[in-house]
Amino acid sequence: MALVILSACVDVKDGICTTSCPVDCIYEGERMFYIHPTECIECGMCESICPVDAIRYDDEVPEGEEAFATLNDAVFRLADGTLDEPGGWAKGMVPLSDPPQLADLSAETEKEKEPS
Repeated sequence: MALVILSACVDVKDGICTTSCPVDCIYEGERMFYIHPTECIECGMCESICPVDAIRYDDEVPEGEEAFATLNDAVFRLADGTLDEPGGWAKGMVPLSDPPQLADLSAETEKEKEPS
């Protein structure tokens, strides 16, 4: 089990979560942050400090947000399917490229939030 970042982070990127992570496993992407699935030690510090309540343990992801749990893994997958182990994030690093699925997922999530 690891922590994952959900749709509430898309285009917000507050970044306070990165300051509380003792192992620097939260990486900046182009439109949101991502938690590395094996570097995370599951301490929960980031979850408790997130200003938009976007972080959950992967077995506590709310209905409709499951694809974001998959994105947190996909962003670290290399072309051959193996997991990239970058060794920790530091401010100033080039942001990770968001997975292409993010555009579709964030648009879908926004539609669900609109009043009917």
